[in-house]
This record gives sequence, structure tokens and C-alpha cells, in this order.
Amino acid sequence: MAAIDDKFERLMNLTAALLDAERPLGRDYILERVAGYTADGESNRRTFERDKVDLLKLGIPIVLEDIPGEADGVQGYRIERTDYELPDPELDPAELAALHLALRAVRVGESDSLGTRALWRLGGVLGAEENNPSASAFTLGALPTDPALVPLFGAVLERRVATFVYGTSEGESTRSLEPWRLEFQRGHWYVLGFDVDRQGERNFRIDRIVGTIETGPAGSFAPSTSSRGDQPFRPWNPDGSGDQSVTAILRVDGDHAATATELLGAETISAAENNGAIVYEVPVTSWPAFRSFVLSFLDHAELIGPPELRSDLIDWLRTMDDRGADS
Repeated sequence: MAAIDDKFERLMNLTAALLDAERPLGRDYILERVAGYTADGESNRRTFERDKVDLLKLGIPIVLEDIPGEADGVQGYRIERTDYELPDPELDPAELAALHLALRAVRVGESDSLGTRALWRLGGVLGAEENNPSASAFTLGALPTDPALVPLFGAVLERRVATFVYGTSEGESTRSLEPWRLEFQRGHWYVLGFDVDRQGERNFRIDRIVGTIETGPAGSFAPSTSSRGDQPFRPWNPDGSGDQSVTAILRVDGDHAATATELLGAETISAAENNGAIVYEVPVTSWPAFRSFVLSFLDHAELIGPPELRSDLIDWLRTMDDRGADS
């Protein structure tokens, strides 16, 4: 714990120094003057390089610029305060109290500290209970974090086009997205927006983004006037791209067809039977998610095809039955 605390304090010292600097600070100056860099020589330099990477991952905009008055090519680091600081949201005490309650009920990341520091920056004061080990006992759930959330949040707020490599069952491809919003659904983060290359609204599961995210200039696109994601959430085809490896054929009884149509979309209807049952053809990129959807109808739905999905569903049910018999 001491090592973690020392690193956090050093990062805060470095951030403060770069924010207060009237001109860019050279690396040697930082290592000599910023508290926390205690080792000598190469070890100190490696620590500084790791710290820079950590701050950039946190979304802190460190810039490298020429140092005025120094020889050509001599550069230093600084943080532009206007790029770093949040505008004052002017939250009243009741709104801060609501945030406080939310952060106690739902943990952000692997520990309580991330949400606590966020509340500090918004002007909240948690009081003595932060030192109370029982405070976390009120936690009802946890939101995982992902390195991609930082650049995507920035892209949403500043309307920057985000370009990234996205992996599906068909392989990896480069996508350019005008991001509208971020969502947390069924244990995963998603980014919703307009796919520039495919000219349509898409959802992308963030943990399937490969490598770094490149963002374009601010104000690159206007706020959307479309549905902005009012369509039902469909985790079996989260990006909506049609880059699926299989089309599932599903029959739903008439008493449940209206619900199925609302969730699957009228565009997936393949046939209507005289008794009211509906047959759907559904693009599927995530079979486990669609399997769960099918099972939610119990005996009111039948997976007709393709044969490999039908066989997998039967095998999965048999495995669950065997586990229940053994318990």
C-alpha cells in the first residue's frame, strides 16, 4: 500500500508542477525539483517515463514544446490548464449528495478511490466515513473501467471522430465513429454513434476495441438529429453492422410474438403463420447473448436453424440438466 500511495503522491506532484509552470519544464529540471523522484540516474528517468504514460492514460493532456530561450530542439513538458480543468458544473448540495449516494452504492473500477477522487473534483466532501472500513459495505454493484473509456468520453463531449480497430468473429477492421454516448449494459461498456464508413448507427462493445483510439479535431460533427440509440438494445448483434457469421431462424408463439417483434425489430420478420406465430431471421454476432434471449421465452420459442446453433442449444441445455442432477 505504501508503494501505491507514494506513486499517487508523485503523480499528483508532477501534475501540479506541470500545471503551475509558466514555461515548459525540462526532464532534468523535473527530476531535480519535483518531490518523489528520489532515485539516481537511469532509474529516475525510467520512473518519469512511466509516470508520463500513466498520466496520459488518465486523460491528462501533457504537451511537449520547445523551451523559450534554450537552444533549438531543447524541449520540455507542461499541462495547459484550460485543457485539464473541468468547467464548474455548479452542483447544489442536494445534487452532490445524490452523487455521493450513487458512488457508495456502485463502485467505479477496482476500488472505491476512483469515485472518491472524482467527487472531490466536483466539489463533494465525503467526511469522516472515508476512513470507516464499513463504508464499502453499502456497495450494491461495481462498474468496470477500461482504458478506452477516457478517449471515448472526450470524443463524445468534444464531438471528435474516433478511429479504432474493432474485433469481431470475422476478424479485425478499422472503424471511424462519430460517438454520441457511452452505455453500460449487461456487464459491458458500449459506445453508440454514427459509423462514418458504413453510413449508419452502430453500437460497439468497448472491450473489443484493439489497441489505441485516435481522435480527430474537436467539433468535427454536429449533434445527431436521428434516434440517438432509442432502438432496443440487442447484445446478440451489438454493433449492428451485419458483419455476422450466422443468421438465426427463430419461431415465437403468437402470444409472445409482439414482445419478440419489439425486441428483435420488425425488419427481422421472415414469415407469419395462421395461428399468429412469427418466424424471424436474426443477424447474430454473439451466440451466447442470443441463446439467453431465446431461453427467456421458455417453451414459447423454437430455434429452427441453422443446424449448428440448434445443436449447440440442445447440448447446452443437456449440460445444464446434468449439472442440476449432480448438485
